[in-house]
Amino acid sequence: MTYEEHLDEVTTLITEKYGMSDDAAIKMVMRAQADDYFSGHDDEPSICTLDRAHQDAQFVFKTYR
Repeated sequence: MTYEEHLDEVTTLITEKYGMSDDAAIKMVMRAQADDYFSGHDDEPSICTLDRAHQDAQFVFKTYR
């Protein structure tokens, strides 16, 4: 998946797994992105997988909630 699709998937997983609103999940992902958490994903698109999206969703939720 593309970098943008990966971010969308992480956001969706946060809403589904943790019961967050779309707005709250988007804000968490945007904060993680601003902190350069996803910079490696943009540099290496091969890590943008569904499995990694699940890991990223968990990290973002725990770190930015």
